[in-house]
Amino acid sequence: MATKPVSHRSLLGTARDWIDDFAASTPARFAIIIFTALVLVFTLLLGLPISNRTGDFTPLVDAFFTAVSTICVTGLVTVDMATYWSPFGHAVIFIGVQIGAVGVLTLASILGLVISRRLGLRAKLMAVGDSNPLRVRRGAVAEGQAVRLGEIGGLLVTVAVSMLIIELVIALLLFPRVLSETNDFLDALWVSSSFAVMSFTNTGFVLVPNGIAPYATDVWFLSIIMISVFLGAVGFPVFFVLARNLRQPKRWSLHVKLTLVTTVILFVLGALAFFALEFNNPRTFGSLDFGQRALQSSFLSMMTRSGGFSTFDIAELNNASLLVGDMLMFVGGGSASTAGGIKVTTLAILFLAAFAEARGTDSMEAFDRRIPSDVLRVSVSVVLWGATTVATATILVLQLTDASLDHVLFDVISAFGTSGLSTGLTQNAPDSAQYVLAITMFMGRVGTVTLAAALAASTRRQLFRRAEERPIVG
Repeated sequence: MATKPVSHRSLLGTARDWIDDFAASTPARFAIIIFTALVLVFTLLLGLPISNRTGDFTPLVDAFFTAVSTICVTGLVTVDMATYWSPFGHAVIFIGVQIGAVGVLTLASILGLVISRRLGLRAKLMAVGDSNPLRVRRGAVAEGQAVRLGEIGGLLVTVAVSMLIIELVIALLLFPRVLSETNDFLDALWVSSSFAVMSFTNTGFVLVPNGIAPYATDVWFLSIIMISVFLGAVGFPVFFVLARNLRQPKRWSLHVKLTLVTTVILFVLGALAFFALEFNNPRTFGSLDFGQRALQSSFLSMMTRSGGFSTFDIAELNNASLLVGDMLMFVGGGSASTAGGIKVTTLAILFLAAFAEARGTDSMEAFDRRIPSDVLRVSVSVVLWGATTVATATILVLQLTDASLDHVLFDVISAFGTSGLSTGLTQNAPDSAQYVLAITMFMGRVGTVTLAAALAASTRRQLFRRAEERPIVG
């Protein structure tokens, strides 16, 4: 009697299915694993002799730190980015920055969309977890999401197209000014493309020898860089909504409105603060005319949101200005953007909760919409996790260096907020302190909500409620 042959699944197919199931069930942990794997891969690549100009193996701390800063689109450095790395090293950094800017889960979904021309439910769940951290949690989420599950395919197309178009347009706008400075077509093409990519991705790496110094007072160049950083910092969900309803503000989601309004308010307040605090500081822009002071104040305010470029030595800022920079970097940019920090919507939710409490109302409201209480709980968790990370890293770096608190706190928050601005501490710190800053960058980029969700195996469904009692607060 003939028997049917037993079909054995290939090892590759079994592994692929296991990874697919794991990614769909726990996207938060999957994100952390992918980011970690990418950091290790780029550490290996940057450690090769071909990656630096000396032809020797790159020291582990420099390769690891640069890999983390690249994947996390931070911009902090331990070596001179323009002169230390070879053309191959610069190419590796370029690729890593683009991967980190898009987000690993979103990038994976884009590739799946391009290959299969459709998105399965699992791929949509992965991508929506990257675009909205609230969906990483199990159980019920808020009704009004910035991007709904059925819209993820459109969002991914928007992400891919918008990145390419914006970076190309920024490079073209910068090219004439750079060409007039260098008088070399290929060099101008490299410089303009470099600044376009590093500004839109909010990385702030300077891959050219003279850096931004030749354009430090150029209104056109600095304005284009600010616009590029702003576009990268507002977030891809904002692009997605505006692309469909640009001329219909009433159809903009609450997320879009809160992001845009809070971003503009913080930018204006930051510029005014820097203008007033540095007005008489000759070491920064106190000796410039009124117009240049306004330009430099605005540029610094935008760069602290996660841009990372600087037209002067950050260490020369007054202590009060450093503190203002700390606050702006800690907040960062928009959700699902190339910026870091706790995000502007998190800050907006906390202020709305405070206003609601002051008015004596039970619910938070903004733009004729009610915000569920679970969004407030997540916002508080994000701030607490962020503050704990910054405090722990600051204590460790203070112990490992002899630097002052203001400089240590600035660089630590810059690492957490993936800003890239530095007082010079990071590059001159001992290896142990640089490892601490690298871990801080990683935690800031992965996101406190994702990290918290990954640490929790699941959300327990409690079928009973305990007796209520109010503790004294305040």
